[in-house]
Amino acid sequence: MKTREEALKYGLSFPDTYTDRPFRDQNWQLVRYRGSNKAFLWTYERDGYINLNVKVEPEKAFFWRKIYASVIPGYHQNKEHWNTIILDGSIPDKDVKLMIAESYDLISDSPSRRIFEAVKKIPYGHVATYSQVAELAGDRKMARAVGNALHRNPDPDHIPCYRVVNAKGELAGEFAFGGPGAQAKRLEAEGVMVSDGRVDLRRYQWKPDTE
Repeated sequence: MKTREEALKYGLSFPDTYTDRPFRDQNWQLVRYRGSNKAFLWTYERDGYINLNVKVEPEKAFFWRKIYASVIPGYHQNKEHWNTIILDGSIPDKDVKLMIAESYDLISDSPSRRIFEAVKKIPYGHVATYSQVAELAGDRKMARAVGNALHRNPDPDHIPCYRVVNAKGELAGEFAFGGPGAQAKRLEAEGVMVSDGRVDLRRYQWKPDTE
């Protein structure tokens, strides 16, 4: 990702978003969340590069700055809660998109954020179904949204998406969770038996009401 247009297009791919030019200086173009009118993506040109300002959790702010020299404290914004991404080609698109997605989740009433918090509750050695996670996140009807959210997991080390299976106990497709067999391996490492791509829900499904 190197252009403002690419960044804006990705920002607008999230639900209930719109662009805004609130300043006389037309160099600045923002993407806002309609629910609160808060901006989660600021775009502008500086020193020959397109820059993006994104909101971050304080601990994540330093994480991204340590990994990439082109992620710096937020220009003209709170340095603890905002980062600036310099689109100089040194940051993989997937990480630029991840930082934008994290910013959106922080300022919106994001179903994804509620889904991730629900997934964090699934105990070691257990699984939960998509509809179960959706219910824990506040709406049992958004089971499909659970699948979409899990495939863009922003923090795999702390959000155990591999513990989520479908209503039959079947694992996700081969493209998820690190490639073919990765989900099964991670579950088996926790003592969850996988047979023909499926787990026994009667034995391994998490039942929070009983705990």
